[in-house]
Amino acid sequence: MLDAYLAVTVLWGFVFIYAVMATMDFGAGFWSMFYINRKKTTATNIANRYLSPTWEVTNTFIVALVVAVYSMFPKGAYTLGTILLIPGSLILLLLSVRSAFLVFSHIADEYKKPLTYISGICGILIPGLLISVLPITHGNYVHFLGNRQSLDLAGLFSSPNEYAFFGFAITSTLFLSSLLLADYSKASEEFEAYRIYRRDALFIGPISLLMAFLIMITLKYEAVWIYNKMMDDLPFLYLSLACFLVGGLGLLLPSAKTKTKGIPRLSVIAITIQYLLASYVYGKAHLPYIVYPEVTIHSAFTDPNSFRAIFITYIVGFAILFPGFIYFWSLFMNDKRYLRQLKLGKK
Repeated sequence: MLDAYLAVTVLWGFVFIYAVMATMDFGAGFWSMFYINRKKTTATNIANRYLSPTWEVTNTFIVALVVAVYSMFPKGAYTLGTILLIPGSLILLLLSVRSAFLVFSHIADEYKKPLTYISGICGILIPGLLISVLPITHGNYVHFLGNRQSLDLAGLFSSPNEYAFFGFAITSTLFLSSLLLADYSKASEEFEAYRIYRRDALFIGPISLLMAFLIMITLKYEAVWIYNKMMDDLPFLYLSLACFLVGGLGLLLPSAKTKTKGIPRLSVIAITIQYLLASYVYGKAHLPYIVYPEVTIHSAFTDPNSFRAIFITYIVGFAILFPGFIYFWSLFMNDKRYLRQLKLGKK
């Protein structure tokens, strides 16, 4: 039993890491598209500078996530693979189109704008489709007939809870990415772009919080089992709300180093902690179900001996990879020579 909870903790860790990194990545693609026609701003250049080195790193985590599901919960993977056949195929199609067009937009200058528009639109739709997996796992739209499972797509896309999740994914994508791009702009000493992304974050942040409240309201009527369990951890939700307020305050505080308002690094950290706390409450409330009410982490779990071998492999792999990720992030966000070199190269 302990092995199953350890496995699902590893899996949820992959989900959280990918969710944060992917929303920042997809959002940066949208902002690159949104500001591409504004000649007097460097906001698009900043977004492209962020996208270039990070989108491949982000994709490694979705591979790790899929492998973790199939290796640790093979029976659950069968159910998920069946009911997510259509939405999953659509996600893969959009990911392929977005990745290809993103690469081509940096090569074919004469088609740069249409390619950027297509990759930006695909990128903002992907988080909404990815998060649609969550209301599906609540069980209302999955029919179990013996060994067969089917998804009620019509019921899913007529559900207010689905659109609350969809809206939350899009607004969170834009909010997190604008926060990170504000931080990156300030570290690059691109203060015009910083002011633009700071303004965007201040505007979109409250909307993302509103969408989170809408999720809770619709959960109360469509998945009361998970809503009641989340209410058992209400202090963590209040703490998550406090972190959101700290993140907003971080964009309003005066900066000691520059004349511009805001400490975006504080906001990025606070908002990341906010999402971590909220995801912990949701994930804990979801246990022990993978797909309610038929598939649990216990019924879908792999052989314990296989899990221990897989778990050791993950530990060794991350012991090798994690220092590289830390070095990459420190170079990307903090190395002044790297940032100035990019700035001079742009000119």
